[in-house]
Amino acid sequence: MDGVAIYPNEGLATGQRKKRVWVARVWPESRSFSDEGYGPVPSRWCGVCQSGNGDKFHCSRKLIGARYFNKGLAASVGDQLNSSLTTSLSTVRDLHGHGSHTLSTAVGNFVPGANVFGHGNGTASGGSPAARVAAYKVCWPEVGDGACMDADILAAFDAAISDGVDVFSLSIGGAPAEYFEDGIAIGSFHAVKNGITAVASAGNSGPTPGTVSNVAPWIFTIVASTVDRAFTSYITLGNKKKIKGMSLSATTLPRRKYYPLITGASAKLDDVSEVDANLCELDSLDPRKAKGKIVVCLQGGGGTTEKGVAALRAGAVGMILTNDKQSGNEAFPFAHVLPAADVNFIDGQTIYAYINATGKPTANITPVKTVLGIKPAPSMAAFSSRGPSFIDPEILKPDISAPGVGIIAAFSLASSPTGSKFDKRRIPFNLLFGTSMACPHVSGVVGLLKTLYPLWSPAAIKSAIMTTATTLDNEEKPMKDSSTNDTATPFAYGAGEVTPNQAMDPGLVYDLTIDDYLNYLCGRGYNTSLLKRFATKPFACPKSYSLSDFNYPSISLSELSGEVTVTRRAKNVGHPGT
Repeated sequence: MDGVAIYPNEGLATGQRKKRVWVARVWPESRSFSDEGYGPVPSRWCGVCQSGNGDKFHCSRKLIGARYFNKGLAASVGDQLNSSLTTSLSTVRDLHGHGSHTLSTAVGNFVPGANVFGHGNGTASGGSPAARVAAYKVCWPEVGDGACMDADILAAFDAAISDGVDVFSLSIGGAPAEYFEDGIAIGSFHAVKNGITAVASAGNSGPTPGTVSNVAPWIFTIVASTVDRAFTSYITLGNKKKIKGMSLSATTLPRRKYYPLITGASAKLDDVSEVDANLCELDSLDPRKAKGKIVVCLQGGGGTTEKGVAALRAGAVGMILTNDKQSGNEAFPFAHVLPAADVNFIDGQTIYAYINATGKPTANITPVKTVLGIKPAPSMAAFSSRGPSFIDPEILKPDISAPGVGIIAAFSLASSPTGSKFDKRRIPFNLLFGTSMACPHVSGVVGLLKTLYPLWSPAAIKSAIMTTATTLDNEEKPMKDSSTNDTATPFAYGAGEVTPNQAMDPGLVYDLTIDDYLNYLCGRGYNTSLLKRFATKPFACPKSYSLSDFNYPSISLSELSGEVTVTRRAKNVGHPGT
């Protein structure tokens, strides 16, 4: 769970302008954060580089600052912290990969030859590749399921604002909460008050309606869409039927050689349940039954890596991972520890039917191939959280969609590509999925617009990106929802898919001031006591205020009955016109 921030700045040695980005944690040695060609650290930078306990963390002319915040965590769970855990909580270094990945997606330098086990080879770069960066670590996966305390989040916001950042990219969030109870909403409000755009991920709890998080109107809320690239690995059954799977396996099977095919349930140890074996849980498969075969495993239960480890320990030569019904049609490539391919639910049922109807079923798994120009794309990722906002359905959330499926970016060498303790591999770039990956795409675009229009407010930049978005895919048809294959709705994509070039010339923008946001809170019933969490000075609420007239770049009416008139105030930022 991570975040980002950006501002226009003195140029590179070559005269280029650059921006600064804030993120929760980072692997400073990554080539994506190289400072080659950078001039001196900007004089207006007020931050520090806080090293850890002998972890050799260092800053540079690219990574110009680093801090970690854990006092809120320590106050909450202090008695549970042992000496080893205390040491790991005293560093900005990225020990898990998520922070380096999101940061480099936003502002990573150009790195030729980036790939994942040879797949997807090309030049990696962030949306604002010339940016300076400062890292502020507030989340601690070492504790429980990953502790991100409001006290630490607010402390980091305060520090970053004082240090002089211009964009926060927050790949972090939790369950939707009322604004005055939400540390991210409060911190983001103070960021926007200081002219800093706050971009945040919407969450990965889709396709269930009403799961979208980070829904405050001053936050730019981003959901995830697919891209036109796939990593395919075909499964050829003994009856010559070919099924397209997805994979990032580093190893392959010999071409055209068929291996016996068996389900996990049929390969189970005697004292293991059929359910656990079908899921290929660790130590559930019998080597006498699985050795030399391709094992078919079902999604669910334990981790994906553990399923591959279970098959490998049992002597299997490969694995086919099939979606359960809930996972549906969305199969993803995964860095398996053995030759393997993931298939969707329908294709999985075809494979099971073939095995059950055949005396000696066989199959082959082809090597992974990177395929470009996939159509249709983009479509909305099934995992991406959906609107409406249950906090305030009068504000359409999410705001916009951006690439968040199969994104290749920098990674930590302290973690395996799968995040599993059973995986000892280390790679400098990795492929990840999530609204965490979509968020920094937009952060990078915000950084470019901030450089192009340094006097624009965060609301104007947000409006420019939202009002120039598209709802069409690369076949010029309405974007689809991957969870159903039906046409997606604004509750899935907000205003649509980000189109950076069009955002540079929006023509008109819907602008907002801090007083507009405070009036909005008044309209929602906030009293003087609650407003103190947002306003530094006493604020007098208007006698009446219509929430439907809030100058947001989208219009949402949750209870429309009869005829309603809504008002918007447009500002011309283009050529003179009527």
